[in-house]
Amino acid sequence: MIELINLVKKFGALVAVNNVTLTVPRGEFFALLGPNAAGKTTTIKMIAGLMKPTSGSVRVSGYDVVQQPLEARRQLAYVPDFPFLYDKLTPWEFFRFIGQLFLMDSARIERVARDLCARFSLDPYLGNPIESLSHGTRQKVAIVSALLHEPSVFVLDEPMVGIDPQHARVLKDILKERSRAGTTVFISTHQLSVAEEMADRIGIMHEGRLIAVGTRDDLRRQSGTDGALEQTFLALTAQESAVDMQGVGQKFGL
Repeated sequence: MIELINLVKKFGALVAVNNVTLTVPRGEFFALLGPNAAGKTTTIKMIAGLMKPTSGSVRVSGYDVVQQPLEARRQLAYVPDFPFLYDKLTPWEFFRFIGQLFLMDSARIERVARDLCARFSLDPYLGNPIESLSHGTRQKVAIVSALLHEPSVFVLDEPMVGIDPQHARVLKDILKERSRAGTTVFISTHQLSVAEEMADRIGIMHEGRLIAVGTRDDLRRQSGTDGALEQTFLALTAQESAVDMQGVGQKFGL
């Protein structure tokens, strides 16, 4: 599970994440939505241990990400929107390297990697240097490497970027399979259709704050809409923008 407790991240005077508290239980598929610069990627980087909170805390499977980083990272896999890979390695060499980092034996690496590579149609590229691969193929390599050790928490930032529709469907199926088997899946996406189709619960961030969390029906009730998630999202963020503007007006006596 993932626990965010009064999470704050500041960059100078900018408050990128503002007092976010959230619990995502074991086996839940959670989608985080928000406009650009809402704080989604900053939140995800704190979950992944790549960025320290200014205040508050993050716990992954019960481990504090700052105080117990190794224990937390053993539980977690993270795929950014533009993943870092070792370009001079082949995908197969990279999978072996990642598997060994997580103390997997060779037989298990072989079994899990072969299955995932077949599903993502990676077999023709396993012997080619990663630097020669297209962005979409590199993204699939990153996803396979993240899934290798069968993490209990899987965090993805814009996972569908650059992936063709066929393999986007494969990824959706795998994520749903993993969540049903008990993996906590946490994704950030601008593709509202992905959240609407896949997520058990959805969170919406706006200017660093988590302004809404719930099922699709919960969010519809909160927004006063009864249509697609796009309508709900636009209504909730518009409401929040109106509240923010009212606050600015009061501050300056307007």
